[in-house]
Amino acid sequence: MPHLAIYRKYRPATFEDLLGQETIVKILKEEAKQDRLSHAYIFSGPRGTGKTTSARLIAKIANCEKRASDQKFREKGEPCNDCATCRAIDEGKALDVIEIDGASNRGVDEIRNLKESIRTSPSASRFKVYIIDEAHMLTKDAWNALLKTLEEPPAYVVIVLATTEIEKVPATISSRAQKFYFKLVPREKIVQKLARIAKEEDIKISPEALDLIADYAEGSFRDSESLLDQMVSFDDKTVDVEEIEKAVGKISFDKIDAFAEMLVKGDVSGALAFVAEVADGGFNLSQFLRDVIQHLRRILVLRVSPQMEEVFKKEMMAEHLAKLIAQSKNLKPAHIALLKTLINAYGEMRYSQFPRIPLEVAIVEGLEKIKS
Repeated sequence: MPHLAIYRKYRPATFEDLLGQETIVKILKEEAKQDRLSHAYIFSGPRGTGKTTSARLIAKIANCEKRASDQKFREKGEPCNDCATCRAIDEGKALDVIEIDGASNRGVDEIRNLKESIRTSPSASRFKVYIIDEAHMLTKDAWNALLKTLEEPPAYVVIVLATTEIEKVPATISSRAQKFYFKLVPREKIVQKLARIAKEEDIKISPEALDLIADYAEGSFRDSESLLDQMVSFDDKTVDVEEIEKAVGKISFDKIDAFAEMLVKGDVSGALAFVAEVADGGFNLSQFLRDVIQHLRRILVLRVSPQMEEVFKKEMMAEHLAKLIAQSKNLKPAHIALLKTLINAYGEMRYSQFPRIPLEVAIVEGLEKIKS
């Protein structure tokens, strides 16, 4: 039996499982309770935040057999996940739930075929649900063809467009659909879910490693779950920080913190030696500096606005935040100039054949100003 990817195995089966999108969940559940689904939705937002999953939940809500026959259950606003239709949708076998990849089926011919298909009543369910992923990739002619369908959709049709670039969806289309923006998921929620998955799968992983995966994912559940899956072999279900660092080229908080400490103290020799170690280790120097800039930015913000501690509690581990608070007390006005210098170096590094040089120059210049 083929291995089932973690992100597929732990895909949310109900709206309540859809973490980090509380407002969207509240609205869609209320629509489900009242049996008042819209004929068209546009789900936009970053990758891996639950857009396609929500589209499939809409398909299950529309066609769940238990909801259709049990008024009391319908008031929960969730699919049963147990009837034949719900199971068929989960397995990708439902004939009346049609998923289209807008990136590879972006032409007018595909949308015309969709129009022809829409005219046909559902074969086995109450509704036909069309899910168009990467919808922003559709051509102008395809949008025009789709518009005619959205203007006068049959009562048995629900269309869901999922996109990472809402600005590319024509206004004539977006004005005819309910629009929902899926935000990046808070780091703490990603860590919580990863910890639960690790427990279920009997994966031995430290809080530091979980934090590094969540940090790498940058608000995407799917990216975090895919990386965790990548790090787990069938013979050894142990994941440590060093393995993750090597796999993704991203350095852990503790090492970034150690480097930032050198910068705050004005330790030029130590900072340059650290950069050499990072470069020799094969890590991406641009990514490294990006993380350092983010670290220093948080220290600066805490220095001038201590109440921001409450905001950062949602973004990082308590012990990490404690280290930032301690470092912020040693910050001087000259460190602001250092941060600006590093930001300029980051811009130069992205286009330089020798990315190490702008970083080293920025360290020397910035720390010399702090000493003087």
